Amino acid sequence: MTDRLPIDDILPALRNAVAAAGRAVLVAPPGAGKTTRVPLALLDQVPGRIIMLEPRRLAARAAAERLAESLGEAVGGRVGYRMRGETVAGSRIEVVTEGILTRMIQSDPALEGVGCVIFDEFHERSLNADLGLALVWQARALLRPDLAVLVMSATLDAEPVAALLDDAPVVRSQGRAFPVETRWLDRPLHAGARLPDEAARLVIRAVAETADMGGTVLVFLPGEGEIRRVAGMLGGTGCEVLPLYGALDGRAQRAALAPPGSRRRIVLATAIAETSLTIPGVRVVVDAGRARRARFDPGSGMSRLVTERVSRAEADQRRGRAGRVAEGVCYRMWARAEEGALPAFAPPEIAVADLAGLALELALWGAEPGDLALLTPPPEGALAEARALLAGLGALGEGGRITEHGRAMARLPLHPRLAHMLMLAGAGAADLAALLAGRDPLRGTPADLGLRLMALRDARAFADRHPWTVDHGALAQARDEARRLRRLIASRDSRGASPPAVAGYLGTKDAGTMAALAYPDRIGMRRKGDDPRFVLSGGKGAVLDAADPLAGQRFIVAVDLDGDAREARVRMATPVAEADLRALFADQIEMVEVCEWSRREGRVLARVRERLGALVLSDRIWDAPEDVVALAAFEGLRAEGLPWIPRAARLRARIGLADGLPPCDDDSLLADADWLLPWLGKARTRADLRALDLTEPLLARIGWDGQQRLKSEVPATFTTPLGRQVPIDYDHADPSIEVRLQELFGVTRHPVVGGRPLRISLLSPAGRPVQVTMDLPGFWATSYADVRKDMRGRYPRHPWPEDPTVADPTMRAKPRGH
Repeated sequence: MTDRLPIDDILPALRNAVAAAGRAVLVAPPGAGKTTRVPLALLDQVPGRIIMLEPRRLAARAAAERLAESLGEAVGGRVGYRMRGETVAGSRIEVVTEGILTRMIQSDPALEGVGCVIFDEFHERSLNADLGLALVWQARALLRPDLAVLVMSATLDAEPVAALLDDAPVVRSQGRAFPVETRWLDRPLHAGARLPDEAARLVIRAVAETADMGGTVLVFLPGEGEIRRVAGMLGGTGCEVLPLYGALDGRAQRAALAPPGSRRRIVLATAIAETSLTIPGVRVVVDAGRARRARFDPGSGMSRLVTERVSRAEADQRRGRAGRVAEGVCYRMWARAEEGALPAFAPPEIAVADLAGLALELALWGAEPGDLALLTPPPEGALAEARALLAGLGALGEGGRITEHGRAMARLPLHPRLAHMLMLAGAGAADLAALLAGRDPLRGTPADLGLRLMALRDARAFADRHPWTVDHGALAQARDEARRLRRLIASRDSRGASPPAVAGYLGTKDAGTMAALAYPDRIGMRRKGDDPRFVLSGGKGAVLDAADPLAGQRFIVAVDLDGDAREARVRMATPVAEADLRALFADQIEMVEVCEWSRREGRVLARVRERLGALVLSDRIWDAPEDVVALAAFEGLRAEGLPWIPRAARLRARIGLADGLPPCDDDSLLADADWLLPWLGKARTRADLRALDLTEPLLARIGWDGQQRLKSEVPATFTTPLGRQVPIDYDHADPSIEVRLQELFGVTRHPVVGGRPLRISLLSPAGRPVQVTMDLPGFWATSYADVRKDMRGRYPRHPWPEDPTVADPTMRAKPRGH
């Protein structure tokens, strides 16, 4: 270690902090040397092995090689690395990727033989890093108080992490940086701009404008596909063009990380070059302004890589790469006015990712999120959804405890959906698992998953028979992954206790059946109609392109959807036979008796349905009992509204005026069905409901005592002096009656009901209103004389006494001739 690095100045303080407290947080900018210096500085101080966690495979391999080189030896001596599918043992220092650390501590919570765990690049806040730190910290508290824990980060608000680790000491390195000039686009890119084309143009400009400066040009692009396309457009620059991304073979990676030669270099890299790796000689940075991150994709039910705008923190990290060795220049592929719209930081993965894997690891560890030192707690809704999926896969049992099946799933380095499928279907599912875990090699082709399997197994024959463009890189990765999974299944007993219903399908090679194992919530059944629309077993809707060969299938398994919440478009699917579904999910298929109101048909529908989740496999008529029909009819009333014939409406109005009786507004009446159910057993249609007389049900609802109170306080009728019962109308502000004027002769006190005066419409002998009054004695004394004068001429055969207060009430006319 002859070249002095900025981190060297603080290594004594870091050693002291780890020795004294057994924990520390180190903040050092990229290029300070923390990854390659810190493990070596602790080597003689820490008993046992040092495990250093790196977020990416490329960074893990490069870090191990640089550490071994610093010790004057090759990887495999004191320094080794371990990642999925590749292990080189090391006796003292082991650089591992994130999933490996989780498996190590789940298998051996005490981490026997390990003296220190280092979390490098913790600022990236990957879900596995957050979980790994939480598990290691709890293991330290319960089993290994001597275990040292060190969190290292390039840009991190160190105080929350230090607080999480019981106020761990914070050590800072200032690093080393030279001024960097920033150059933006004159205007934002137009809407139809293609990122690779625009990036290539900007790189060519940067190479030309910085020709005198020299040095390596580091270009940040979101992924392998963009790197390949941009590389193909830079042949005229005269520079050596080198790619750098995680899936690149080791020799090509080392070429990009080697010191530059006489020819100027352009390194096209993913975000891995932000902080995880040091690329020598960089003087110019070209930032395409995009990053590819893991996000939970509701369309696929798994985490997918999505391309997003970089955050301001990431943009600053990239810019800083140009100022490590001398003054530099950073070209940003966006306008300066767009800078403010960039998010400040990328969200931690635990807040936006699929949490099925986290939920499985927590169940295996036997802890709730609140029991662990998690810097960001997982969203409750997303965690509940993940646990529901695991329960459906048989990984979680009663009380959310992990099952033997779940333990076996956790041992496989796959998403729980795919682990479940591989365990049950065996090595025959390795190809499908590898395809579903990676990117689609046949974008823009029909949805049939079988086409992808054909291309995977024989790409040349597939190309001869089909016109579609094949992503050979994706196929190569899938083949490598499939081989690894087959070896894994063959080398260990990965299967747990399988649900009995699938016992006959272990080892199946049918793509539809295998996909149904992984996606039991994505089994689609075609709806009736011409359009290829499907209802999914999980309850959502999906649609296929009408021209797709799968459009006529009755059952499909939709393994990839576009995520539309209302009706998702199927991007990838496979047909599945109903007989296989019935056999595979026999324990989940149930007979459901359904009696419900159909608003569309305006009637009660009673059916017996055979259901698999939201799928109705069969449907027949059910002669439902009257009490069940009554409940459905009541739902019909909720939908259609209560029928108020005049008789029932008058009763409701009376009840509303009495003291102490239950409310009779529509909302109150429809809130509880019990009062009306005895009258609804025969009601099956909209016409039946409209003809319903609510009078008797309302009387029954208020009971005997209520009816007596109603009679006394709010009577239904007024008894005239002739003994005739006249209905009282309570629909107005004042209770009202209509009565012939002659029938009230002799009444000298105004009629009152429940302490309130009646509003009386006095009618002529022909039944037409002649006066409305709420003061009958006053009417007799004043207005009656005018009414008498007018009415005597019109109705001469009817009595019109001068003093109606002493006349006898009557409804008779005088005999003719009198």
